[in-house]
Amino acid sequence: MAEVLLFHHAQGATTGFYAFADAVRRAGHIVHAPDLYDGRTFDSLDEGVSYAQAIGFGAIVERGQRAADALPRGLVYAGFSLGVLPAQKLAQTRPGARGALLIHACVPVAEFAASWPADVPVQIHGMDADPIFVGDGDLEAARALVGSVASAELFLYPGDRHLFADAGLPSYDEPAAALLTRRVLDFLAAR
Repeated sequence: MAEVLLFHHAQGATTGFYAFADAVRRAGHIVHAPDLYDGRTFDSLDEGVSYAQAIGFGAIVERGQRAADALPRGLVYAGFSLGVLPAQKLAQTRPGARGALLIHACVPVAEFAASWPADVPVQIHGMDADPIFVGDGDLEAARALVGSVASAELFLYPGDRHLFADAGLPSYDEPAAALLTRRVLDFLAAR
C-alpha cells in the first residue's frame, strides 16, 4: 500500500479529479487530495489557468508544500497538469519521496533542483499530440528526465487531449484513462 499526495489541475478539484483519487483508494492506497483553490473550479482550462496566474504559480507550489508539511514523509507525489508543479518539486526536494506520478505535464528538472533523485522512481503520462504537453516543452522535459534517470518512464497515449484522465471533463478519453490508471496502480503496488 502506498500513500499518495495528489494535486489537481488548473480547472480545480473537479469531480473527475476526485473520481481518479477514489479509484486509487479502491485499490487499497491512501490518497490525500487537497484543494489548492479553496473550493473554486472552472468550466474551462483557460479560466483555470487565468486564476492560477492571478494567484501565482509560486503560490500554488507553496500551497502544495503546506499540504505536504502536515503529512508524513514516504509519500508518492502525484499531479494532474498544474498539480505537477508542487508534485514534482516535492518529489525532487522533500526527503523520503517514494515516487512521482506526473500526469499531463512535466517541467525541466532544473526548475526545482540540480538533478532528479536517483532513488525516486517516476512515471510521466501525456498524449502524443496534446498541444500543451508537446508544444509547451513538457514532452522535451519528460524525455530529458527519462534519459537521465534509470527509474523514469514516459507513457505517451495517442491523441490531442490535455486533461484526458479527468472523467468529468469533455477532454476525457476513457481508453487512455483506463490504461493510465492501470499503469499508475501497478506503479503504486510496487511502492
